[in-house]
Amino acid sequence: MREITRNIVSAVLVSKDAKILFGKKDPAKGGVYADCWHIPGGGIDDGEDQITALKREIMEEVGIDISTAHVSLLDDRGRGTSEKTLKDTGERVLCHMVFHVYEVHLDQNAADVRVSLNDDLVEYQWVDKANLTSIEVPPPGVELYKRLRWI
Repeated sequence: MREITRNIVSAVLVSKDAKILFGKKDPAKGGVYADCWHIPGGGIDDGEDQITALKREIMEEVGIDISTAHVSLLDDRGRGTSEKTLKDTGERVLCHMVFHVYEVHLDQNAADVRVSLNDDLVEYQWVDKANLTSIEVPPPGVELYKRLRWI
């Protein structure tokens, strides 16, 4: 199996009432950790910087424009490896990921944020930080939340 490395940006989208947005992927579309709840994000395209990629990925996945939101780097120590089916070719590869996680504060309560799922997410939920252990998150997410002392 061919191996690839991807730099991934993702966002802990925090609503005004302190809830975090998670999405679940469509396993038929070949994403990694399709059985888990993810914070939105994705790969950095050639020529993109991290913030540009983050804004694009958040708009593509959940339809939220974060261009005027407060964005700060939360963690860049995460790593993960998973099999992935490439969208353009259908090839199965072993994907080594380097995660760059940003915290993005929204100015609305969770119930008022308009979420429009696109790309590869098929469902979403807002989760209180105190309830993170009640949902299935991917292994790199568990490591992140432990490093942040959220779980």
